[in-house]
Amino acid sequence: MRKRLLLVPDGMADEPQAVLGGRTPLEAARTPAMDALARGGVTGLAQTIPEGMAPGSDVANLAVLGYDPVACFTGRSPLEAASLGVELGPDDVAYRLNLVTVAGGLMKDHTAGHIGDEEARRCIEALQAELGSAVYEFYPGVSYRHLFVWRGGCVVPCTPPHDILDRPVAGHLPGEVAGVAGEGTPAAELTSLQDHASAVLERVRPGTGAWLWGEGTAPRISSFRERHGLSGAVIGAVDLVRGIGRLAGFDVPEVPGATGGLDTDYRAKAAAAIEALEDHDLVWVHVESPDEAAHMGDLREKVRAVERVDAEVLAPILAAWGAELGVLVVPDHQTPLRTRTHASGPVPFVIGEPRPGAGGGGAMAFGETQAAMTGLTLESGAALMGLFLEVTG
Repeated sequence: MRKRLLLVPDGMADEPQAVLGGRTPLEAARTPAMDALARGGVTGLAQTIPEGMAPGSDVANLAVLGYDPVACFTGRSPLEAASLGVELGPDDVAYRLNLVTVAGGLMKDHTAGHIGDEEARRCIEALQAELGSAVYEFYPGVSYRHLFVWRGGCVVPCTPPHDILDRPVAGHLPGEVAGVAGEGTPAAELTSLQDHASAVLERVRPGTGAWLWGEGTAPRISSFRERHGLSGAVIGAVDLVRGIGRLAGFDVPEVPGATGGLDTDYRAKAAAAIEALEDHDLVWVHVESPDEAAHMGDLREKVRAVERVDAEVLAPILAAWGAELGVLVVPDHQTPLRTRTHASGPVPFVIGEPRPGAGGGGAMAFGETQAAMTGLTLESGAALMGLFLEVTG
């Protein structure tokens, strides 16, 4: 059976940049491995965010794996809870807890300066020590990304902090955007907890606050093997991706040096993928760095991240497995530098090793413009996964 690689450079898709002569960061980056796949493969656009759903890596990665987010998505944080091995009862609600920087009433940084793992762990341990109880539980994750579980709690609509960068937090506190805040409401209880958490963190690490979002209850997701008859492994650093992998029945190896940031060890991810392909039918490699650069609004770093994905992740895997490997490269969603947050538009994809008659045609290079020119547009992630399995079968 042919081996398959699913490579997801998070948030790689973007808009044309005037400073790049009208090219996108992907089109401006040096990507010889992706370009070679495009010239000999199937290239097009795919709509990974279902209509009416908020654009995010949670929904988008489920879609790219061939799941229907409308049917199985219950919230971002429950997926991260699965990565950490935290079980949710039927009445429990999970929230992502970001360590953030709020200054002058503005959301200045949704990463608390890309806080390191050990320093972040001390912050979360302080929250558990001072605020933890049979009802409130705090769990450390990676860097600024952590977990809060409200046992027997309520689902309160919250705003992702990366959606309000350099904007006032007032009006975006728990429940406010949805109009369900107010004295005596679950939203008020959650806001009070968030305020108390920020006060604790200020003593541990001045300038650092807490922000709750990504609310949801325990999901039910069928295994990837049940859906597609294939065994899988996921190479990823962030709990969201690792949690999806666990729920989908993937093996989830630890990769030393994989951080979920711009400092991630790209070559370590490639080595882990090469090894995982030995005894898995499909290996999903997720790289967070293009998305992180876009949230920072850093064009240079985004181009560099894309180039490193190509040179240090994709190229070594192709060199190791060659013609035995079918490949799908697709960003999960757009993250435009202009807005510094996620967007719902279609993303480019390339499938290597096509069979005649698969459709879509080749392209001169891999990028948004060339993908659109092929005329092949897929309306869902499930359609994309189906085409990938057909073409590489």
